Amino acid sequence: MQATLRRTVSFAGTGLHSGAPAHVSVTPQAANIGTWFTRTDLSGASMIPARFDAVPQSQLCTRLRGDDGAEVSTVEHIMAALAGCGIHNALVAVDGPELPILDGSAAPFVRAFLDAGIQHQDAPIHAIEILRPVIVREGEALARLDPEDGLHMDFTIDFADAAIGRQRRVADLANGRFVRELCDSRTFCRKADVDAMWANGLALGGTMENAVVVDGDEVLSPGGLRHADEAVRHKMLDALGDLALAGAPILGRYTGVRAGHMLTNRLLRALFAAPDAYDFVECSPAQAARLPGVGVKTADLADVA
Repeated sequence: MQATLRRTVSFAGTGLHSGAPAHVSVTPQAANIGTWFTRTDLSGASMIPARFDAVPQSQLCTRLRGDDGAEVSTVEHIMAALAGCGIHNALVAVDGPELPILDGSAAPFVRAFLDAGIQHQDAPIHAIEILRPVIVREGEALARLDPEDGLHMDFTIDFADAAIGRQRRVADLANGRFVRELCDSRTFCRKADVDAMWANGLALGGTMENAVVVDGDEVLSPGGLRHADEAVRHKMLDALGDLALAGAPILGRYTGVRAGHMLTNRLLRALFAAPDAYDFVECSPAQAARLPGVGVKTADLADVA
């Protein structure tokens, strides 16, 4: 069955890139509505679809643009939280152009969603079943989808900084594994990149408290890492949020090698440009039971931030 929240939840913080205050509410929606964003600071309450083909070119985060040009950015963490909690229908209202970064992970969203409760709806879940490999490349980076019985991920990163280095993680995201293992992993960056972005008026809301900042073999953020491989876990978190813009859960294996937001978006565009590569199916009980949010509970957050 599809699901939504039992009640509205709210968040407040600053945008990572703009540094501007942002207030967000996530409201339950009826079955088959899907996920939408709206800008409450703009006249006309512009509606922006949480959909892959509403993503314009952007590198540092995932941005959505509505038909009237209204935009909202840094949506990947809340989209990952919705997907990881098995929430199919929601309206995300924000009073500015960017979602708040909070602690740099998806855990605050997940905790609020689970505290509010998940309401099951009398409507079947439809999913996108991958039928054959789809691959996109950019230099040494790669993203691909392959047939699989549920959503599996295989992600590899490779950074010169010894504090990150080469990391690989493989996960079957069934039965709350996203909540237990990935949702608290924070965005990360190199100190040199932070300095360059600040000099160019970017990442104005970035602090040592909402990102893991590394410099060579040092982790500069107070308290250090939440996981030894927090960086690759966060890349998987981002990928789940970006894949959620397909508009339905994916039954397939996602492989990312040095992949980022735009490469995953290109992968979805390549998928939907190839009708023989996927099928839109009504989930059987066995398929539905393997989706990321099925069976997740607040207790799954006991060991994360």
